[in-house]
Amino acid sequence: MRIIVGISGASGVVLGYYLVSALKQHEDVEVHLIVTEGAQKTWELECDVPLIELVAMADVYHSDKNLAASISSGSFTTDGMIVIPCSMKTLAAITAGYAANLLVRAVDVCLKEDRKVVLVPREMPFGKLHLRNLKEAAELGCSIVPPMLTFYNGPQTMEDQINHVIGKVLRQFGLEHSRFVSWKGVEVA
Repeated sequence: MRIIVGISGASGVVLGYYLVSALKQHEDVEVHLIVTEGAQKTWELECDVPLIELVAMADVYHSDKNLAASISSGSFTTDGMIVIPCSMKTLAAITAGYAANLLVRAVDVCLKEDRKVVLVPREMPFGKLHLRNLKEAAELGCSIVPPMLTFYNGPQTMEDQINHVIGKVLRQFGLEHSRFVSWKGVEVA
């Protein structure tokens, strides 16, 4: 399996780190990584882990400026793409087909080739324009998986919450996450 991971400049870039870590637990998954310029700046503000550690986990790292990268063409086969976090700027570019950087171009390629695209939008509250763009992205074929809090599985830490989101994202590709706690059900008399 070959999956593209795009990290845009929204708050929550650490979600991308957790996702790539989880994908690397699957030996049969090849990870292609794009970190936008905005994400690099957000990374410096939000993360204690050096960005080089994230890049080193990927099988292939692509500059967001390289519109001639392998993943910019539909002839390079992938199983799809995850944008985590997905900024509202990136979302707007996706819905408009404005491929100003490699991340948006790679999404455009996945959509035109009918490949899976998962967006993890980071904004709160969503404005009407954001909601319109999310609806448009869904209509274009994107799965929208916002990083919502979980309560039913007894989370104790922020990491538990993050692992819940990562588990939900991976399931979009038929992959399991060892740290995901699913609903077990309740016996009702």
